[in-house]
Amino acid sequence: MTYRTRTYIAADWEHDKNAVDKLYEWNNSNHWGLSFGDAHELSKCRSDDTNNCNIKKNCSQNLDHSKAFVLIIGKDTKSLRAGYCMYCKSYYYCSNTYKRNKSFIDFECDYAIRHSIPIIVLYNSTVADKSKCLDSVKDIALCHVPMKKSVGYYQTDWDYYAVKNAFDMLR
Repeated sequence: MTYRTRTYIAADWEHDKNAVDKLYEWNNSNHWGLSFGDAHELSKCRSDDTNNCNIKKNCSQNLDHSKAFVLIIGKDTKSLRAGYCMYCKSYYYCSNTYKRNKSFIDFECDYAIRHSIPIIVLYNSTVADKSKCLDSVKDIALCHVPMKKSVGYYQTDWDYYAVKNAFDMLR
């Protein structure tokens, strides 16, 4: 039996890494109260030299240990295509189990939905613009919360309390 004790973070790790890093900073800080076990510590879901099917397999194993799913939405998240199996150099050699023509982020969201993992959506922005959210989670997420707040003319700052309240909904 698998114990679900971790939190899985899905994001465009290339363009929204600042938002992911901020979550880890709050999680690792003694001052801030954000506290979650990182599902990505179990196995790496990275597209180095690994084929897309193996990455999806690792992601699904990490999701199997997750009690919560955090989706970070940036300006390009909805249009991501990384992870499509037809673009993989090992397409013809992959197992059919994970061979899907879905991006990594679509695969992760569908997996979380299928396994009834509670989802929160955080926006790397000052507004929670649902039109940028993936259609599969738009209406089933527990909440949609901006990670930033306006603090002046053209200035923003991270909104820890809004993110903390979203994480509290996962409990």
